[in-house]
Amino acid sequence: MKRTSLILLIFFVVASLSAQDNLLLIPKVKGIIFDGRVDEPLWDTVSPLPLVQYEPHAGAAPTEKTEIRLAHDDKYLYGSIRAFDSDPNGIRGNSLYRDRLAGSDHFEILLDAFNDNETAYVFSTTPSGIRNDVAITNDATGGTISSGGWLNRDFNTFWDAEVFINDQGWFAEIRIPFSSLRFQDQGGKVIMGLSVQRKIARKVERLVFPPIPPKTDWAFLKPSLAQKIVIEGVKPTQTVYVTPYALGGITSTNQLNATQSGYTKNRDAQGDIGGEVKFSITNNLTMDFTVNTDFAQAEADDQLVNLTRFSLFYPEKRQFFQERAGIFDFRTGGLSRLFFSRRIGLTEAGQPVPIYGGVRLVGRLKTWDLGVLNMQTQKMGQIPSENFGVVRLRRRVFNDNSFAGGMLTTRLGADGSRNIAYGIDGLIRVFDDDYLTVQWAQTFDDLDRENHPIENFNSGRLALELNRRRRAGFGYTLGTILSGSNYNPGLGFVDRSDFKFFTFALSQTWLYPGESSFIWQRIQVSGNTYLNNRDNQVLSAEVGPEWSFSTRGLNSGSVGVKWLYEDLLEDFQLADGISVPVGDYSFVRLMASYQMAFERLLKTGVKLETGRFYDGWLHSIILTPSWYASKHFELGLEYAYNRADFSDREQQFDIHIIRLRIGTAINNKISTNALVQFNSEASLFTANIRFRYNFREGNDLWIVFNEGINTDRGRFYPRLPISDNQSVLIKYLHTLQF
Repeated sequence: MKRTSLILLIFFVVASLSAQDNLLLIPKVKGIIFDGRVDEPLWDTVSPLPLVQYEPHAGAAPTEKTEIRLAHDDKYLYGSIRAFDSDPNGIRGNSLYRDRLAGSDHFEILLDAFNDNETAYVFSTTPSGIRNDVAITNDATGGTISSGGWLNRDFNTFWDAEVFINDQGWFAEIRIPFSSLRFQDQGGKVIMGLSVQRKIARKVERLVFPPIPPKTDWAFLKPSLAQKIVIEGVKPTQTVYVTPYALGGITSTNQLNATQSGYTKNRDAQGDIGGEVKFSITNNLTMDFTVNTDFAQAEADDQLVNLTRFSLFYPEKRQFFQERAGIFDFRTGGLSRLFFSRRIGLTEAGQPVPIYGGVRLVGRLKTWDLGVLNMQTQKMGQIPSENFGVVRLRRRVFNDNSFAGGMLTTRLGADGSRNIAYGIDGLIRVFDDDYLTVQWAQTFDDLDRENHPIENFNSGRLALELNRRRRAGFGYTLGTILSGSNYNPGLGFVDRSDFKFFTFALSQTWLYPGESSFIWQRIQVSGNTYLNNRDNQVLSAEVGPEWSFSTRGLNSGSVGVKWLYEDLLEDFQLADGISVPVGDYSFVRLMASYQMAFERLLKTGVKLETGRFYDGWLHSIILTPSWYASKHFELGLEYAYNRADFSDREQQFDIHIIRLRIGTAINNKISTNALVQFNSEASLFTANIRFRYNFREGNDLWIVFNEGINTDRGRFYPRLPISDNQSVLIKYLHTLQF
């Protein structure tokens, strides 16, 4: 054991020294004219980064001349691109809307500012001059954004981009204040991870530096594969941002009258003020204060159909919770997590609960990542005023790709209710691309205090997973979750509890260099099972194979089949008046999907699923067409149709979900985004329309219109009103920097 530890220690020291020897120095310059033209001689004194193709032909030379350079001065990190193009008419800038690449050509900079090989900020701009910024966690591994995964598109920070187009191509400069990066100074030097890329949309060509091979999914967004850079002579700066807001508007709601014979419309005028203060205690430790917090401009949640027995997961979209949100990430298997910020200021149904205010501290203290959050909500109806607290600590262990940490959460109600939870977790790079994830959490609440001892496992949850994070060749995932019956994180999200869970996935992936029609193909067999804690009886299980692929044109798809088993201990309601009765069920389902390349101006995706479903049949289709008509107008449609037929019980239902997104923009400052949805199961039509005038980053005028319309009023007595609710709100935010 000692010999093995010594060998591992020597290996990691050598690897660390090798990484330090490969540092790329970013030159310090003076006098950059920030106009997007990249034509001053100063830029020619900086060496361009050597680029290679990531796709469609990994490692090949660029088909278009491209020069990407980086430099810095005392306040900013600069990135520039000379994106020469042999066909200037083919340059694509499909959108003027903030945070929407929309299949455009783009220039992108990824910065692992904390040099932790796990988190990063990504800054992108297009020939239209839009700014797109996202935050990456968990080394771009583990789920999609819709499932609360590693890519946070709702993150925003302070930075600028300028673009210029002529008959030679398009040219751009990105300027990122060091105050937005929260880096760590080490003896006058700052070490970060860096990767850059150019996307040529019409050729589905992605150029990258460093020469990252496509050995994993989303390899070009992995902080662990970024080039280490060093920036010298940067002095930490302390900045203070004060962002007051003013809100006004009218809200209309309908309430059942005292005799329950009809509805009365109530109109309430709204007016409010509040704000936030953000200041940097150090260059890598930031504190935010919020008073009378309001999220009126946040996008509405998507309408979803739930054909499972468990809760749906909705991602966080409110800006206050976005910066360094990855610090607070504590998964406990699947979608479950110890901390879920939507528990603060939102009911289970997603309705806002007024927030008095709060404080948020995020950053790094020496070798520790730190996150602290405390917020106080107001009393609303039967919901008491509550205090929410979170403390998160995490640090590297063993090697540059491993960490261990802990979290404590508290939820304390003014009525005396309480919920306290703690957890410890770790991600260990065992060897090369093999990672072990360990998570343990335990909760204490009123139920435990009064009825159950806390020393046993009933209030705990343990999750273990060993997987290979590599696309090429053989891959695997092995995992287990043990969840007690009284595990109940008051500030978390739990999809199910009181079970033992085992999962596996075995795969083989082939990469195809050269002129093959495919970039890769994969065959995978996966399965999982849930067991009852009391008697180890199977609650549910599934297993089956899947074939997936990506073509050289970046179209992708999959075909799979699954065998499922469900043991229902109580009736399971699917739709209004339709339930699946108690019993054992075994059934087989077929699945297929196809997605056109994101870079197409007109594209679609399709997902099909069919087969037995409990004691009946269920057929589903999801279509996702979109069209970038011009940089001023874009359409996105999502249509989901589910048809269930239980002929033995003479029951059936059809559920339609239609989601239409309409984006319009006059320029980079004035835009409108509309989300119009129809849910046939809820008989509800909703509209969320948001107009934004972005004077500059941090200064915004928002006009937000929300309405819900009942489409099947006759089913109810008394008859429902046409309008379920309606609001028109105007909000202005103005950021002052000191």
